[in-house]
Amino acid sequence: MSAQRVRPRADSSDTDAFEVPAAVLCTICGQSDCSGCTPADETASGVMAIVPWERPGGTSWSRLWGTALATTQGADAFFSALPDGALPPAVRFAIVAEMLAVGSMVAMLLPIAALALPHLALQVIGDPEMRVRALEWFVIGVPALALWMVLAHASHGAALDAGARKQGARPQRRRALRFGLYSCGWDLMTGPLGAIWMLGSRGAKAAAEVLALSMRVPGRASDALLKGVYGLPEDAALRARRTGTVVAVISAIVSALGLLLAFAFA
Repeated sequence: MSAQRVRPRADSSDTDAFEVPAAVLCTICGQSDCSGCTPADETASGVMAIVPWERPGGTSWSRLWGTALATTQGADAFFSALPDGALPPAVRFAIVAEMLAVGSMVAMLLPIAALALPHLALQVIGDPEMRVRALEWFVIGVPALALWMVLAHASHGAALDAGARKQGARPQRRRALRFGLYSCGWDLMTGPLGAIWMLGSRGAKAAAEVLALSMRVPGRASDALLKGVYGLPEDAALRARRTGTVVAVISAIVSALGLLLAFAFA
């Protein structure tokens, strides 16, 4: 129960006034006999208030971009107050965000590759078998790469939790996984599709500002999580972040090699 101590003011004209024992009042409901106003559901706990993706109403498209923007431009406030909650909504957001991010990046790189390798591009266009093969690579490769990105982000969150626990913080494994999954919004916002959305909805200046954040936002978000959610001081948060980064990089390299080997022998 969240509580505050309140003392009644004694009447100065009453010479026999005595101090009344402090009453314990709940700051949420104001009752002295409250058994605890800790919210019992995710709606009241602040999940939907902080994470646009998990709010009721509105379109999935608007909630997607609202969350992606919050994880990038508002990373400090978003991740420092990221509440605990269910994993499935965060998983859905991560998959959609990475599919759009990876798909838009591939769509942007294909014309560039065609200009850089015109003979190969003409061969693919003129050969039906090569066209089918290229389409298969696209259909399989984009989801596979998107899934790898989701796993890499989730691993980063888990690694930060391990680093925080090493510094004496209380475990927050599910919240750390939610951090990793919602951090997939970075990739969407700083990719080609994110730039187009920002340009169309916020203007060129806002789009440039978000792109400039692409290198800084992971560190800022990690610091916000470690200090806000885990309550670590500056030096402990820095050590935890270093541990999380090392573990995440190693996991990403190992998983990337596994993915490349799987494609090589496919």
